[in-house]
Amino acid sequence: MEFIKTPGWLDWFDRPSRPTFKLPAGAVDAHCHVFGPGAIFPYAPERKYTPCDASKDQLFALRDHLGFDKNVIVQATCHGSDNRALLDALLAAEGRARGVVTVKRGVTDEELKMMHAAGVRGVRFNFLKRLADFTPRYELVEIAQRIAPLGWHVVVYFEAQDLPELHEFFTTLPTIVVVDHMGRPDVSKPVDGQEFGLFVKMMQDHPHIWSKVSCPERLSVSGPPALHGEQHAYRDVVPFAKKLVETFPERVLWGTDWPHPNLKSHMPDDGLLVDFIPGIASTAELQHKLLVDNPQRLYWN
Repeated sequence: MEFIKTPGWLDWFDRPSRPTFKLPAGAVDAHCHVFGPGAIFPYAPERKYTPCDASKDQLFALRDHLGFDKNVIVQATCHGSDNRALLDALLAAEGRARGVVTVKRGVTDEELKMMHAAGVRGVRFNFLKRLADFTPRYELVEIAQRIAPLGWHVVVYFEAQDLPELHEFFTTLPTIVVVDHMGRPDVSKPVDGQEFGLFVKMMQDHPHIWSKVSCPERLSVSGPPALHGEQHAYRDVVPFAKKLVETFPERVLWGTDWPHPNLKSHMPDDGLLVDFIPGIASTAELQHKLLVDNPQRLYWN
């Protein structure tokens, strides 16, 4: 089956630099995706976009090039609740990858057990209307209750302005809740302002809530390295990620977000994204927790 990419789609950068920051042994890229290939794993009919292909072999080659030991592969919305591409990647990784799937309430207990055996440890709930269709919250609660006995967690993707209406839902879920990309804060606003302050307070008040401090390329207003020099890459995102890493060192994760779906302005160099890490985790201890201890505890224990 042939798929035609969404007009204007930016393909991932295929010549990433080698990071100058040496990752600690056992480091995990805790947020990345696989797309297809569409000829083998067709994209979902209900998808909101059609991406370029980004295979498991290309992901694993990037893992090795950057110096990571393991991956956490998150189901992309272009595949809907058909998790075959993700499960295929997990099996090929031979224990070096874990997965976060998308499921519907009709998923059977046997299917959940099969996914667990393959390495799945979480389910993703997407609240970005431009990327996913609305699912009633009672269905999401039902799914969360069913995965809790497996020791799985819920990953949530939303935008900062929607947190007030989602706050109660997130804080009452019966599992660990991992927030994608810091809840997509508006980094043109103050880091100690009301909007980001609500997110920080939610994490302070609810120890079951974690955050990924990823995607500066998606959140930045100041722009990519080419505009300001590599040492200033995505500098406006640093205070937000740094605050979470230093305030909640045991509950933060980091990932590349490869192959960077739906970016409009530019496609980042994944090597430079790795070099962003010391700016938000300034000590070896914080770096080890962010990249090794926390993902190991959540996905491999």
